[in-house]
Amino acid sequence: MAVQQQTARPTSGMPPWWRRGPAVAVLVVVVLGTELVLGWPALTGALAQLREPQWNWVAAALAAELASMGTYARMQRTLLHGAGTKVSIKRHVATAYAAHSLSATLPGGPVFSTTFNFQQLRRFGASPAVASWCIALSGVLSAGALVIIGAVGGLLARNTGSWHSLVGYAVGAVVVAFGVRQLAGHPQLLDRPVRAVLGGVNRVRRQPPGHGHDRLLSFVEQLREVRVHPASFAAAVVLALLNWLFDALCLWLCCVAVGAGSINPVGLVIAYCAGMAAASVPIVPGGLGVVDAALVLGLVAGGLTSTLAVAAVVLYRLISFGFIIGLGWLVWLAIRRRQRGERA
Repeated sequence: MAVQQQTARPTSGMPPWWRRGPAVAVLVVVVLGTELVLGWPALTGALAQLREPQWNWVAAALAAELASMGTYARMQRTLLHGAGTKVSIKRHVATAYAAHSLSATLPGGPVFSTTFNFQQLRRFGASPAVASWCIALSGVLSAGALVIIGAVGGLLARNTGSWHSLVGYAVGAVVVAFGVRQLAGHPQLLDRPVRAVLGGVNRVRRQPPGHGHDRLLSFVEQLREVRVHPASFAAAVVLALLNWLFDALCLWLCCVAVGAGSINPVGLVIAYCAGMAAASVPIVPGGLGVVDAALVLGLVAGGLTSTLAVAAVVLYRLISFGFIIGLGWLVWLAIRRRQRGERA
């Protein structure tokens, strides 16, 4: 597909985001400086705890985080396998690590991650529609699994109104899953909505009403290839849950490693879900500072001292962010090198 070149408009002075940059930088420095001064006693105590962690529990936490990444890769592999594309688990795991690193560290990372993931699935032999469907459903299952875990944690802590909340989440997940399966099996149901949306877009773009209609319908028609067996879909749901649970287990093992194993499991789950919810807001790459603050506050609310909470969160982030992201970038470089070799 040809890319249309656009003539650049002349600009005068600095762009708006750059003009605001110094003020934002000063504000960030002031906020971080204030937090550092106020939290210095807890930070020094946390560093003392990290100097003498229980290394056997640190190794267990690392294994739990590796298992979390593995279950996500297996979830996507299960969905792609159900759509008729069989790929080795090694390639899926490599794609998961590389895509996660792109998403967590680059500004606008989710866009780069989704593009990379789509390109890899296409290289695996999936059609554009199947690749898009697999990526979208992976995201839906992952988000739904986190919501269910949070709802269960809130129910156990008696912070929800009643068990009706959990039933509502479960019914919503079933409705979404059923809707996806119906659209995959009967893509002609999308004909009218596609025509209406495309017509509106073309009016805005000042294009003919039917511009791009055949191409989009051809894409939708490819969804007929998707035939995921109910057993494969159920396995993908279980793997989506395990992805989050292994990651939460890593956080708990980090608490144990720094001497905070007495934390209430329900409180830990709620703190974990709060941290992951904060991570979904891409304010800064990797949620640095935002996720950490949410986790620390949640662990303190769960009964830990601020010193132990900071120590556990720092250790958890060293594993889940530092180690996993570093490994993911190495995998990304290896994938790029292999692809260059194949093209050569």
